[in-house]
Amino acid sequence: MPKRQDLKSILIIGSGPIVIGQACEFDYSGSQALRSLREDGIETILINSNPATIMTDPSMADHVYLLPLNTKSIIQILKEHPQIDAVLPTMGGQTALNLCIEADEKGIWKDFDVEIIGVDIDAINITEDRDKFRLLMEEIGVPMAPQATATSFLKGKEIAQEFGFPLCIRASFTLGGAGASIVYDEKEFEKSLSRGLEISPIHEVMIDKAMMGWKEYELELLRDDNDNVVIICSIENMDPMGIHTGDSITVAPAMTLSDKTYQKMRDMAIKMMRSIGEFAGGCNVQFAVSPDENEDIIAIEINPRVSRSSALASKATGYPIAKIAAKLAVGYTLDELDNQITKSTSALFEPTLDYVIVKIPRWNFDKFEGSDRTLGLQMKAVGEVMGIGRSFQEALHKATQSLEIKRNGLGADGKGYKDYNQIIEKLTYASWDRVFAIYDAIAMGIPLSKIYDITKIDMWYLKQYEELFNLEKEISTYTIDTLDRELLLEAKQKGYGDRQIAHMLGCLESQVYKKREELKIKRVYKLVDTCAAEFKAQTPYYYSTFESEIETADGEVSVSNESVVSDKKKIIVLGSGPNRIGQGIEFDYCCVHGVYAAKECGYETIMINCNPETVSTDFDTADKLYFEPVFWEHIYDIIKHEKPEGVIVQLGGQTALKLAEKLDRYGIPILGTSYRALDLAEDRGSFSTLLKDNNIPYPEFGVAETADEALKLADELDFPILVRPSYVLGGQGMKIVINKEELLEHVVDLLRKIPNNKLLLDHYLEGAIEAEADAICDGENVYIIGIMEHIEPCGVHSGDSNATLPAFNLGELVLEQIREYTKTIALALETKGLINIQFAIKDDKVYIIEANPRASRTVPFIAKAYKEPYVNYATKVMLGEKKVTDFNFNPQLEGFAIKQPVFSFNKFPNVNKKLGPEMKSTGESILFIDSLRDDTFYDLYARRKMYLSK
Repeated sequence: MPKRQDLKSILIIGSGPIVIGQACEFDYSGSQALRSLREDGIETILINSNPATIMTDPSMADHVYLLPLNTKSIIQILKEHPQIDAVLPTMGGQTALNLCIEADEKGIWKDFDVEIIGVDIDAINITEDRDKFRLLMEEIGVPMAPQATATSFLKGKEIAQEFGFPLCIRASFTLGGAGASIVYDEKEFEKSLSRGLEISPIHEVMIDKAMMGWKEYELELLRDDNDNVVIICSIENMDPMGIHTGDSITVAPAMTLSDKTYQKMRDMAIKMMRSIGEFAGGCNVQFAVSPDENEDIIAIEINPRVSRSSALASKATGYPIAKIAAKLAVGYTLDELDNQITKSTSALFEPTLDYVIVKIPRWNFDKFEGSDRTLGLQMKAVGEVMGIGRSFQEALHKATQSLEIKRNGLGADGKGYKDYNQIIEKLTYASWDRVFAIYDAIAMGIPLSKIYDITKIDMWYLKQYEELFNLEKEISTYTIDTLDRELLLEAKQKGYGDRQIAHMLGCLESQVYKKREELKIKRVYKLVDTCAAEFKAQTPYYYSTFESEIETADGEVSVSNESVVSDKKKIIVLGSGPNRIGQGIEFDYCCVHGVYAAKECGYETIMINCNPETVSTDFDTADKLYFEPVFWEHIYDIIKHEKPEGVIVQLGGQTALKLAEKLDRYGIPILGTSYRALDLAEDRGSFSTLLKDNNIPYPEFGVAETADEALKLADELDFPILVRPSYVLGGQGMKIVINKEELLEHVVDLLRKIPNNKLLLDHYLEGAIEAEADAICDGENVYIIGIMEHIEPCGVHSGDSNATLPAFNLGELVLEQIREYTKTIALALETKGLINIQFAIKDDKVYIIEANPRASRTVPFIAKAYKEPYVNYATKVMLGEKKVTDFNFNPQLEGFAIKQPVFSFNKFPNVNKKLGPEMKSTGESILFIDSLRDDTFYDLYARRKMYLSK
């Protein structure tokens, strides 16, 4: 059945600001859907309030509305566009579905004659209403855990009495497991029951018998209007039931499932999907399987929309689920669509993997002091990484190397736990580093049976860990000179980094690298091709691995490398790795635009990144994608293989910047601002000398490397003092202290957490106004793209402030100083590309807080507010293709735009919610106001001082 001819204009609802439980995977799915619909000549209208995403870029849809996600905005859009035929709500996560349901209940879609496509409202209601869902499952013969629904406290207590503990409580219609918990006794139960009833928009909770220790699996499905169903991917959670899938380490394809049980699970999933309603699109089904010979299966839930897992499944298989789901929603059937990878087979096929995927979540507990770090039913991760390898062990190592938490992989880096009680506690109460604690437990000699009893992680995984440790033990008996080729190759095939092998052998990383070169143990690159190489793939999407040499019949010895290097001029863009607080989707936005701009300049573009949620890791964003850790060893091997003209580091946040020194040392050209200038801006001593030489004021400061030096400095600087470590992002470890006791406590704590770091102590300008400017510089000319004034006072991290564009309360004298200082600093740092400078203003005098010669969090916000492609311009300047004077800048904004931070404090109920110099927001939205008399602005301004925490 071809595309429906009656659908000419479609409204897509985005997912809004990034919060824990709903991150940039919906930017990826929404962007794919928009492109997919436009390919078919359909007019697209988008509503999404998030300025940091690619999805809200003017080039993505015919009409983009950066409006709050509520029914008032929906009505406004439908009035302006009476031609809208349908709404597609499945690409924006739970937020979009909830808004679609609310609009349906209010009769809005009916009033404007708009059809809901891609999902059936009844299907959403059935999957969200646990009672209806349970009855339906009973009807079709799919078993579930004993379960009941409570809409009152009394009913909840009756259910608990009937089922017995432990119990699982979930609030209806919430996101990322909000309000969900496992309870083991009556006291805990009553507290969780009250919270669940309160947090649910319909004041309803589901109470299940907790299936602790059962194994958890997910299947990703697609279905068309002809009732064809394909299963794209099976995903196994390494962590058993009891931990939210967003907080679980997951593996694809499923590793420990017998074929018989897998077939049973497939049949159940297809039956479930067909039973919940008539709709065409994507679906995620979760199951629990008993950890015994019987392998009993029970259904947990079904989500009739694209999800976090579908982004992962898309990247894992190369099958673009959201793109195909959007096509199915407008009437195509699977057999009419191309496989996007091979271009020669149809989309009605199930991908086959000849590699293994491991996803590990990334948490930010250090931003939420006092938070409960135990993982459970409520998701707490802020991002995730994915590793691709030829074996589980290689993929696991690559994923741990991608996390950017100062670990080099599993074990062999001297950072493991050595205390028996601490290890047992880490295993018992799953936390962010349990993936490492398992290795430490084996290293300590704790038997696998004991680890299994505590964690209920399948014995197959534990044996994989044990093999890794035994290999480390064996290699440690050698030296760099005595280690043979076979053992070194095995270590590389199992994912150990050169740094780890150097640690085992007691030598330098460079010596291991040299030995690898001598022994011809080189990385080879393989295609992610959806069909295990049965058909030729057309898309350049690669991962690395190590292979044994193969000797052909004519005696030629070689390894097979599927990444063919072209003779075009090429550039590499380093991605920003996993999302975290302080470095989010805004850097992905910058990387994608950098890639597009370099393509326009005639370069072959190469992207390196390991974040499965993002648009930058879509297989058709760059000319070539290497899905690899943004980790030195991997990057260096790709650079040696591809031989680019240079590398762009200033678009990928701190992740990419941290690699600038290594690139510089190895003589690899950095495109745009040089490493020397990047380092100068980070080094407070040198930077202050630069400011002094240019007569630019800055708060008095000093640098301390010990607690004694810090105390001595305090006498010269006067309290309050702002203490911060150097080379960190998102204000990590920053604090305002008001006396010597607080100063000493904080400095000792920082030096313990970040040894050998230089600490910067600034005199804090109390009551100052904070402002920031972003600019593009080509080394000779500077163009300021935006000056923002923060509503909150100086001292609240810029990422947590309401930034207003243009400034609303700064006189011409102050603005002139900001303009002059921005230009002077950009030129003094020899910036080529973007620069962000932060200012404190007191008594009409402007002081410099810091300068970052790179893309900043605010660049996408300014680009959206002024409707100008600033990253495109800046990239062309970095490449030396254009000068600032070549562009015709034409910013357009009536009134003001406010970048409003969004927090995920509801995940951490006991945490201090006060704001200070350390960033805590997980996302942002944009608000346009006509004038400062707007009520929202008035409210923000009235509350501006209450947040500041010292």
